[in-house]
Amino acid sequence: MGVKWQVFYDKFITKEAWRTVVDGLWATIEIAVLGLIIGIIIGTVIAMIKMIPKYKTAPKVFSAICDVYVGFFRGTPIISQLLIGYYVLMPALGLNINNVTVAIIVFGMNSGAYISEIMRSGMQSVDPGQLEAARALGLGYWVSMLKVVIPQGIKNILPTLGNEFIALIKETSVVSMIAVVDLTKAFRQIGDSSYEYIIPYTILAAVYLVIVFIISRGIKLLERRLAKVDRSH
Repeated sequence: MGVKWQVFYDKFITKEAWRTVVDGLWATIEIAVLGLIIGIIIGTVIAMIKMIPKYKTAPKVFSAICDVYVGFFRGTPIISQLLIGYYVLMPALGLNINNVTVAIIVFGMNSGAYISEIMRSGMQSVDPGQLEAARALGLGYWVSMLKVVIPQGIKNILPTLGNEFIALIKETSVVSMIAVVDLTKAFRQIGDSSYEYIIPYTILAAVYLVIVFIISRGIKLLERRLAKVDRSH
């Protein structure tokens, strides 16, 4: 084991592989954070559309489109979505977008499909009287949802959103399929250069555990802060 550590130290420190690891960590966090933000925006819009009363044709059509969107992204592997987005759609549309941006967009669209159901459950947990009261004060449907219902709903689904963020962090390990050097790819390169994988992959697992621990603690602290604010009111 001492020899294995010496080989890893030589690659990581002496040959400065740590620089690649730092860049990979940044790419992982960037894709997950921006993907989550895009997912929240898309998921919120879908949830709001799904909650519109279906008295007219337009809401029914938009709801059906949302169902197709959610069904596709929840029913296909993220790897296939990445490959289709990068190797099929981008060339077909003539777009010159770098691989990290493509990964962010795909992860955001994928996350939006899952967050849409999370957001809808959060909105449905809010007392319907809140929406009715806002509408009675003259606010439109979309304004009432954005200013009254959604802020209250988010507090109820905060732990679930935290779990989605953690899932995104771990799922970014597949972005190497479109040549993105993320955290997993960086440690894999260290193993490939020395044909010794035990220590690089063990440290990789430890890094992911630390990231997940930090996110979990952050979510719990935010929950406590929000609960304290509610009690003060």
